[in-house]
Amino acid sequence: MNENTGTLTINVAAVVANWRTVAAHAHPSITSAVIKADAYGLGAAQIGSELYRAGCRHFFFATFTEALNARAGLGADSCCYLLGGVPAGAEAEAVRCRLIPVLSSMAAVERWLKWRASAGLDAAEAPAAVKFDTGMTRLGLALSELEALLADRESWLALSPVLLMSHLAVSDETHNPQNRRQRDLFFALGARVKQLQPSILLSLANSCGIYLGRDYHADLVRPGAALYGFNPVPEGASPVSSVASLTLPVIALRTLKASAQVGYGAQYQAKPGQVLAVAAGGYADGLHRILGRNGYGFCRGARVPVVGRVSMDSTIFDVSAAFRIDGKQEAAESLVIEVMNTTVLTLDALSERNQALGYEVLTSLRSGRYRREYQSEAL
Repeated sequence: MNENTGTLTINVAAVVANWRTVAAHAHPSITSAVIKADAYGLGAAQIGSELYRAGCRHFFFATFTEALNARAGLGADSCCYLLGGVPAGAEAEAVRCRLIPVLSSMAAVERWLKWRASAGLDAAEAPAAVKFDTGMTRLGLALSELEALLADRESWLALSPVLLMSHLAVSDETHNPQNRRQRDLFFALGARVKQLQPSILLSLANSCGIYLGRDYHADLVRPGAALYGFNPVPEGASPVSSVASLTLPVIALRTLKASAQVGYGAQYQAKPGQVLAVAAGGYADGLHRILGRNGYGFCRGARVPVVGRVSMDSTIFDVSAAFRIDGKQEAAESLVIEVMNTTVLTLDALSERNQALGYEVLTSLRSGRYRREYQSEAL
């Protein structure tokens, strides 16, 4: 079997163009970039450095390790936020690498202040951000905790966070009243914080939140999905472009002489004359969510359906529509099957077909053994 199961092609210029599109829409707010989970599986180091060159200066990561891996390509003037905070014992390295922890609990606030005091550092030398919960009930200080912290002016000014943030829970549902409730609550608390600390940045809107309206933008917006081609306007035309495609090499090709059962469970019955291609790539590569029960790809421009179950390392396609073999077997190595592209099999289309989150479709590819190819020209 091939060492690489497929080729994941990423157009970095399209990612940058998407960032610029969002930035123009969000102006005059600062537009950051969420490049967590290895830029949703597309390569945080490559994408982060290109976004930095394009003018992006604020970046968000989920974990300490992923931030360290991508930090080298981001200039010293960039602000890199750790959504998951800093692990105990790693505070000094975080400060040395200019990483800003997002503090989401009073325990995290207290631990950061205690460590900072022991290190003899002030808020400017060891900056932090604070997140509070406005209705998602995930990470973030409870409202009562934030209000108590604000009531203690001395403690708040000792902390002096550079950013106060929250997260919308249903921003992809334009008319859901929870969006307005979260917005109003966020800005009510944000106004109090601004009175104490005018320089602090406020941030609420994610990709879809940015397109809910300017009254959600605050000082800084945090697009993630939109950068990678997900439509941030579910009820309208997408303002951003798809950025990735995936092809799988064919490793076996056969024309059936008789009926045959295909794959695990023998759930598919093939007929004589069908041409089946075994492509290198299976659920270990994240394809179980992309292809699904009614999945298909393209081979030689023809639509070719998946037949049988997706296996761990391979997937079988009926490629009869792609060509007819007349007396001779074509070399399997010359064929590839496209299972994601920027025209028909887009991330949005795959998400809708499989009833899966677009994030799920793209980040599942991180587990794959794909060779990544980066394009610098626009699609």
